[in-house]
Amino acid sequence: MAVETGRVALVTGASSGIGEAAAHALLAAGFTVYGTSRRAVAGEERGGVVFLPLDVTDDQSVAGAVREVLAQSGRIDVLVNNAGLGIAGAAEESSIEQARALFDTNLFGSIRMTRAVLPEMREQGSGRIINVSSVLGLVPAPFGALYAATKHAMEGYSESLDHEVREHGVRVLLVEPAYTRTSFDANAIPADEPLPVYARRRAMFDVLMAEAIKDGDEPSVVGEAIVAAATDSRPKLRYQAGPLARRVSKLRRYAPSSVFDKQIRKLSRLNGPAGSTVPSPERNTSNGRPSPPRAPQAGSHRTAAGREER
Repeated sequence: MAVETGRVALVTGASSGIGEAAAHALLAAGFTVYGTSRRAVAGEERGGVVFLPLDVTDDQSVAGAVREVLAQSGRIDVLVNNAGLGIAGAAEESSIEQARALFDTNLFGSIRMTRAVLPEMREQGSGRIINVSSVLGLVPAPFGALYAATKHAMEGYSESLDHEVREHGVRVLLVEPAYTRTSFDANAIPADEPLPVYARRRAMFDVLMAEAIKDGDEPSVVGEAIVAAATDSRPKLRYQAGPLARRVSKLRRYAPSSVFDKQIRKLSRLNGPAGSTVPSPERNTSNGRPSPPRAPQAGSHRTAAGREER
């Protein structure tokens, strides 16, 4: 059983990475916290967070988890929609079925959870729904197009819904991480219809992504942004998590589109002709490893995507 503290938070995909960091940050901020995972045992406790089994792609599982939180605590003040996955590969390399499965988790899973908690929040006259997006909800993502599409959709859904429910005391807010040091990339689902024409580029992007995530922000940085979204007296629609995310957001808003486009291609190693040999990633002379794309300056950008059982 959870130890009641007055405010109640439900965090999906809380078994590792960003979800785990968010759950413990909310716990430290004074919330009673329920975390979910597909493989959780109902009622198990991990460091003060009470876990519930949940599959966000299943309507009955979603309804059951929300019902259990309400039965134990009587309210839900904050929902953190963090459960998600990613696909590694070019957009053309994923079947429609694989793309549909990605959207069913990343977008429709959040929509299911939101629909399940909104009636209770409206009745309370208060509540916050925090959707974990990404800077890839703002910018292009070569070899991450489908993942980026789910995050772009999440941005539009969240901003629109926020206007619909604000008069009921409910806010819908976005947290936008950049590179985050999790197992997201290592657990990315391979594209199910790989094509030889993309093999070299795909391999290069895998290396760049792994190194960038290794050098990324700690999940606690995102957890802090989620706590801010949950507790600010005058919440913002968007919370960028970490300095890179903040720079990317500003550059996307203010840089000329032509400059931004050129920098995406340059930093993504996409400047050569289609049939040319793919250049090797730049080497970091200090450690001999490929350097991740650096934070763009004066109108340039490159960022990351991946997977985690969130």
